[in-house]
Amino acid sequence: MSFLPEFLTIAVAHMLAVASPGPDFAIVLRQSLRHGRATAVWTSVGIGCGLCIHITYSLLGLGLLLAKSATALTVVKWLGAAYLAWIGVQALRAKPREGDLDLTASTDAPSECAAWTTGFLVNVLNPKAALFFISLFPLAVSPATPRLVQAGYGVWMTLSTVAWFSFVAVVFTRTEVRRGFLRHGHWIDRALGAVFLGFAASLMWMA
Repeated sequence: MSFLPEFLTIAVAHMLAVASPGPDFAIVLRQSLRHGRATAVWTSVGIGCGLCIHITYSLLGLGLLLAKSATALTVVKWLGAAYLAWIGVQALRAKPREGDLDLTASTDAPSECAAWTTGFLVNVLNPKAALFFISLFPLAVSPATPRLVQAGYGVWMTLSTVAWFSFVAVVFTRTEVRRGFLRHGHWIDRALGAVFLGFAASLMWMA
């Protein structure tokens, strides 16, 4: 049995979802512009690890419990909305940068662990990401597909997610991009804060 058509279906659906603007993209963009490449890449790794959690319980069939439990889905939804709202409020409080346009990491840059945690929580607490994988695997993966092959799909999606957001981090931490951001950084940060609050509101109103 050839698993190539099945893999291509999953790979294309996943990449379209990952490349579309959402909380993951917004947090990598903010980390890139505000704190630099290392912080953004660690955030990307955290996003990939969060994605791995969604993939794992979807492959094990546990995702159906989340999909059918209104209480569990509501808890995840409100936790995710609260976390995105908190990030949004922090961004809205951004102040103008003082001094010269130093492109080195700022003193308030998060640690590697903190950057990873931010990416992980933004992804793992997103019920829309959970529902995407819960619906993707039953539709695209045959019950006859071996678990090892399905796990390979999960590894591919995890690594490609980290690669995509690391690429985003590299693009938005180029010298000319960051220097332009630092000139008007607090306004861009506040704009991203409004975006995060919008994401939080969309989660709260999600059916």
